[in-house]
Amino acid sequence: MKKLLCSLFITSFTFAQTNTEIHLFDINSENGKWKVTNGKNISNNEGYDSQPCFYDDNTILFASNRNGQIDIVKYSMDSGAKSFINHTPNGGEYSPQRIPNSKDVSAVRLNNSGLQRFYQYNFKTGKSKEVIKDLVVAYPMWYTKNLIISSVIVNDTLELYISDLKKNTNISVVKQTGRSFHKIPNSNLISFMKQNDKKWEVWSLHPVSKEIKKIASTGKSQDVCWLPDGTLLIAYQNMIFQYNPKTDKETTVFHQFKNENINNISRIMENPEGTKLAIVAEVSPKALAQAQLEAYNKRDIDAFLKPYAKDVKVYSYPNKLEYEGIEEMRKRYTPKFEAIKDLHCKIISRIVKGNVVIDEEEVTANGATFHAVAIYEIINGKISVVRFVR
Repeated sequence: MKKLLCSLFITSFTFAQTNTEIHLFDINSENGKWKVTNGKNISNNEGYDSQPCFYDDNTILFASNRNGQIDIVKYSMDSGAKSFINHTPNGGEYSPQRIPNSKDVSAVRLNNSGLQRFYQYNFKTGKSKEVIKDLVVAYPMWYTKNLIISSVIVNDTLELYISDLKKNTNISVVKQTGRSFHKIPNSNLISFMKQNDKKWEVWSLHPVSKEIKKIASTGKSQDVCWLPDGTLLIAYQNMIFQYNPKTDKETTVFHQFKNENINNISRIMENPEGTKLAIVAEVSPKALAQAQLEAYNKRDIDAFLKPYAKDVKVYSYPNKLEYEGIEEMRKRYTPKFEAIKDLHCKIISRIVKGNVVIDEEEVTANGATFHAVAIYEIINGKISVVRFVR
């Protein structure tokens, strides 16, 4: 199987607040070839939107930013309507999914105090109760209404645990696990990701016997899902690869996305029928560069800072660090925006290459005009490095 290179694993095990969107597609196979059509951005929301899960034939759940807080959204595929099913003032919810044989949902709650626990939420009222009290659950999956498979934070790593709610037991099975759990079609097994050095592998687990077996290597990619026919889909940058362990010797391309706002695909999820595919992707680097440019010309300091990472580094080309941090950027730009009424930046040319945007600029300030080059490097959906050539 060909080795794939994907985004690096986040070793802090926190939920990275990247600028991501959720896209929904129709998928179908014609003459042995898959078609991915009718793409739609279903989150269409500034900030973090991630972890989609198909609740039923018409509803998708996902974690979504609301005024700086992450809550659970339900999205209707028929009408396109969105609504929040919960509101937790002192924390945020992640990894929502439906509980088997129930209308309620579960989610990982990360409180503002740093406490992280696993909760059940009433689908209608949003009222919650703790499900597993003794574990710091990071990435869960329901196998049955009483059996939960999850990656649990233990010291500085993740371990796969099997939690039996009826027996009130939590058993550690595997160390160095990841965030992607799925039921393997036409079997009693689930798949999980296991880290081997700096590479990821897909393994199977029998939740009762606890037997594990390696299925395939996926390089640095830890985001996968399964189609009903047993084909494994693997996310890679703006592409999805396919691999059927029973019939294929190597991976092939399932689909490559042409939409420039689909970059660094992370979460990927199919509906049970294998007709819908939801993916999480970072917004276009060009969109971030354009957003800060437009805010600069409006002298809107808050909108200007939104595309930047909190620890943004600003250099004079090539590597002279001028300052670091978004608050320092605020201190430097706020007086400029207030004092210079004719401040304006015009883009002469723009080059976009991967996660790098290079703008040739014509800047007007206090009646004078000068030219400069700005090089923006985007990491995790935010402008993290800027280099100015003057």
